Amino acid sequence: MKFVPTPLAGAFVVEIERLEDDRGFFGRSFCQEEFRAHGLSPVVAQCNVSWNRRRGTLRGLHFQASPHAEAKLVRCTRGVIWDVIVDLREGSPTRLRWHALELNAENRLALYVPEGFAHGFQTLADDSEVLYQMSEAHHPNLARGVRWDDPALAIKWPLSVPILSERDRSYPLLP
Repeated sequence: MKFVPTPLAGAFVVEIERLEDDRGFFGRSFCQEEFRAHGLSPVVAQCNVSWNRRRGTLRGLHFQASPHAEAKLVRCTRGVIWDVIVDLREGSPTRLRWHALELNAENRLALYVPEGFAHGFQTLADDSEVLYQMSEAHHPNLARGVRWDDPALAIKWPLSVPILSERDRSYPLLP
C-alpha cells in the first residue's frame, strides 16, 4: 500500500499497490502493521456499508465524540463520491480546514480519516456504495455533526442542491 499525505495533518489517501497479470490484479487494502508503522490506528472494530440510491445524496458531516472518537478508512465500492473531511481537533495546525477527493470503484482509492475529523460525502452517480472500516463501535449518544454548508468551512460541493436527511440538514453551525 502507498500512504499519500493529504494537506490535513494525519489524514492519508491509501492506494493499493497492484500486482498485475493477465487475470487482473491482487493488492492489499488494509494491513495492521503498515497502518501502525505510519502512526495510524490499526484497529477495525466495525465495518459499515452505505448504499445511496440517487446522485446528489449528501451524508455528513459526521463524527463521534470522545471518549469514543473514531478513525475511518473510507472506500467507494460502486459508483462515485466526492469525499470530504474536516479537521476539528483543538490545537491542530489544520483545524477547521477541509480536504476532498473523488473516490470511485475504478480508482480504488481509500481515505484514512483520523479521530477528531468530521467526514461526509456527496454521491456523483446513482447507486453509489461506500464501505467504512471504523476503529470504534458506534455509540449513538456520541454521534455528532457539523452543517454541510457551514460558511466558516466554505466547502465546495460539486452539486449545489443536495439530497439530505433532516438530521444532516439541522446540525448546528460552528461557533
